[in-house]
Amino acid sequence: MNRQLNSPHTTSVVYPLQASQVGHVMPFARLLERRGSGRLWLGQSLGVETHHVFAALAGAGVHIPFGSSVALSPLRHPYDAAVQARSIAQLSGLPFVAGIGPGSKEFQSAVRPAPLAKPVTAAREYVRTMRALIDGETVHQDSCEHSTHAVFPVMDAPPVEYGLGVLRPAMARAAGEVADVAITWLTPPPYIRDVLVPAMKEGAARSGRPVPRVATVVHAAVDRPGRDIPAVALAAARAHLSADHYTDMLRRAGIPAYPSDPGTGARLLVESGTFVAGTPQEIADGLDRYREHGVDEVIVNVCGVLNAHGLGAAVTDLTQILTAVDGRRA
Repeated sequence: MNRQLNSPHTTSVVYPLQASQVGHVMPFARLLERRGSGRLWLGQSLGVETHHVFAALAGAGVHIPFGSSVALSPLRHPYDAAVQARSIAQLSGLPFVAGIGPGSKEFQSAVRPAPLAKPVTAAREYVRTMRALIDGETVHQDSCEHSTHAVFPVMDAPPVEYGLGVLRPAMARAAGEVADVAITWLTPPPYIRDVLVPAMKEGAARSGRPVPRVATVVHAAVDRPGRDIPAVALAAARAHLSADHYTDMLRRAGIPAYPSDPGTGARLLVESGTFVAGTPQEIADGLDRYREHGVDEVIVNVCGVLNAHGLGAAVTDLTQILTAVDGRRA
């Protein structure tokens, strides 16, 4: 049985690629199952769809909790998102974190007539609609993006928690207003503490809600002979370091990353400790730094190792990192 997830020392795992085969995700799922602690997160997969992967893992007998980090809201109506989220909670038999986000302006333009005019407002309304439906309320909502006039079929299922992908203060405030979890990615620890957490507290106070817990995806790699760690960081984060919204966040955090030069951005991630590298014990120290800056759930991402050195190397790194983390908590 998976141990308590919401302790101050939760360490989870993200499968770091868009899934093309469930078998590629299985080693990460089984590792967590054997460990008996932590959640398996997947981002939006446009290969084998994220919720389908979770359903397949549950059907294969994997008994661990899941979370989306994040499912892209332009792909589905909030009613369908609620169906997907409750389905995974029911199939897995465990609480599910339905993390959502609007994606980049480029993605929005690819699947919509135009980018979202008010992405933060749209995300806030989306989560409110999902929550109301799953809570059994009759919803009459004409939001800035969707109309929902419906009630959800009643079903006894484990709870769904609602997450928002958070990079900048406006979305952090929205998370404080409506979410249970703020999911951050590539966010330096001082920026989480000094910028995002205060914004979440402001939003939570405005709505009279508890402050969401923070779940942060942290890139990591064991520094082994022959490994070029900045190159591994680039293999992990090239797409993010080429994106305006991620590099804007990093510049706000004092890391001068620009979409035109992802290689320098990767080096700066390593130098700042945002990308955590070293021995497994040193990585455990680096993950603790995130906790000290307000992160409740650290989500380890070995994407760079997987892309640069293959699946076996990635699972080996992840196993050693989790062993080091768990050794400190014993």
